[in-house]
Amino acid sequence: MYKKVGIIGGMGPAATCDLMMKIISMTDAASDQEHIHVLVDSNTNIPDRTAALLYGGKDPVPELLASAKRLESIGADFLILPCNTAHCFIPRFENEVGIPFLSMPAETAALLRKKDVGTAAVLATDGTVKSGLYERALAAEGIKAIYPDDEQQKQVMSLIYDYIKKGITDPDMLPHDQIVTIVSDLKRRGAQALLLACTELPLAFDLAGIDDDTCMDPTRVLAAAAIRGAGARLREDVIL
Repeated sequence: MYKKVGIIGGMGPAATCDLMMKIISMTDAASDQEHIHVLVDSNTNIPDRTAALLYGGKDPVPELLASAKRLESIGADFLILPCNTAHCFIPRFENEVGIPFLSMPAETAALLRKKDVGTAAVLATDGTVKSGLYERALAAEGIKAIYPDDEQQKQVMSLIYDYIKKGITDPDMLPHDQIVTIVSDLKRRGAQALLLACTELPLAFDLAGIDDDTCMDPTRVLAAAAIRGAGARLREDVIL
């Protein structure tokens, strides 16, 4: 019997579906019954995490805690969040929930260490960047974090908020050349891996047709950790 995975979702809805699809596609299963049991609360009432961290926006913790308790009450054995920035708030409420959380930043940093990565670039929201969330997780594994410059960071934020969160999915409308320039510059500065550390960014890169083997998708890393945590197996062809 597999453990049940609880997903605190809605941050945003597309990123939640992306995590679910990755869990499904990465699980070694030949029938419905061999897939793991996934419980989802796509809570779109959770306030914007970056706004709360940086601009005095509404606190997301009450809604995050409400989702966690709902999922616990219906049988989840552990919890995952398809939102990197939301991980900044977990320490404030995790003791009020009786089941554990899997950490996307910690799982990603541990995988990078296994790959002998010494320097990783972090592409993320302003909230995630300024919180130091990934910098701390990477430092714990002996990895240096670097970031886009100020103008590039504005472009990253625009990609997240002005395109993916607004539902713009036409590849021709995405700022492909800007993304490529940012990736090239970070690699020139020494990044051995580029972390797409906002759950909208893997969607954007896929839509824009950017396939760079230095890019790492923390959503895939979290999906793999959830599959293993539930007691299931990854497909043999899954490469992280």
